[in-house]
Amino acid sequence: MIFWIIGIAIIGYAIGCLHGSVVAQWISGVNLKETGVKNAGASNALIVLGKRYGALVAIIDIGKGILAVIAVRLLSNQFDLDPEYSTLLLFTVGAAVIFGHNFPFYMKFNGGKGTATVIGVLFAIDWRFGLAGLVLFIAVALLTDILVIGVFMLYVTLMAMAIWLDGYWPILIAALLFIMAVWKHTENIKRIRAGTETRIRASFSKKKEKSS
Repeated sequence: MIFWIIGIAIIGYAIGCLHGSVVAQWISGVNLKETGVKNAGASNALIVLGKRYGALVAIIDIGKGILAVIAVRLLSNQFDLDPEYSTLLLFTVGAAVIFGHNFPFYMKFNGGKGTATVIGVLFAIDWRFGLAGLVLFIAVALLTDILVIGVFMLYVTLMAMAIWLDGYWPILIAALLFIMAVWKHTENIKRIRAGTETRIRASFSKKKEKSS
């Protein structure tokens, strides 16, 4: 059992290290870690390089979460694994992919913040929770006008899914991922408390001014 978990965690981490931002850099020549908000994610790609690159990075980062979870589900079905054990493996690989995205070894363990990847993981484990998480993410972000609060809703949804599936280890994994997300967004939280966090509407207004 432990060897399966370790092996899947290693493979998941390796998949997570395949960054959409790296593909964007190959095409554009722009290193997202050195410009904009200096984050290797879809939001920074959108800010720095525009909609097409933002979409490209998002598709890759969401896709790797989906790919990893589906691969493990197929493997579990192939070996007819116990449903509880199979759920643990799905959460393990999902967490590993997110961890690999956030802490890729070739970026000195400082990558993105995992938002797009956790969306992919949610949809791949259970599309209903994935859809609920996405709707919550968008709705809360727009209502509060702060993106990071919407992001936290994705992890709340992941926790809800773990509780729904009634597994101790999935709940623990989801809780640890939420703690990691809060830690990765420490600066955002500080800015929210100080009232200086960039608002979503303000970001779109700036883009309109630049394009006009």
